[in-house]
Amino acid sequence: MELTRRDVLAALGAAGAAGAVGAGALELSQRDSDDNPVGDHEVATLVAVADVVYPSEVEGVESFVREYSVGRFRDRPEYAAGVAGAVAVLDDYTQHWHDADFAVLDANEREQLLAGMNADTADPVPDGEERERVRYYLVNELLYALFSTPTGGKLAGIENPQGHPGGTASYQRGPQ
Repeated sequence: MELTRRDVLAALGAAGAAGAVGAGALELSQRDSDDNPVGDHEVATLVAVADVVYPSEVEGVESFVREYSVGRFRDRPEYAAGVAGAVAVLDDYTQHWHDADFAVLDANEREQLLAGMNADTADPVPDGEERERVRYYLVNELLYALFSTPTGGKLAGIENPQGHPGGTASYQRGPQ
């Protein structure tokens, strides 16, 4: 299943970033780091996390996460700082075990690292312990983005996620 521009717009709308819908054309490297601490490294890390937490049948993950990130963090500097902080925590943890940043590890190492950090089971707390912040700002953010889209909804067995109009045909069909 391919994530599309339509999915990015749906995820941004669900996240309340509807004003940022046209922001996808911006390059992160062209943005002022004082205005938004989420840059190319942070987005590369988000893509690497998404590669681990998204189902394997999802395609177009990199472009989806990049466009979503630009729109999502554009007008939310405090939240963007939380994401940048969670990426720094994850990179510090990864440096301790692998002498490399999270984004450059292979998929198996990234999966083991997130599990070893307990980011897969931690409570999502924005100002909590390190693993709780990684869960909140990285893992949950990406899962929310995916499952608030029509493509993600299909993966979860929800054809029309809340806020996504599907028309009368979608609810008048009988069970399959």
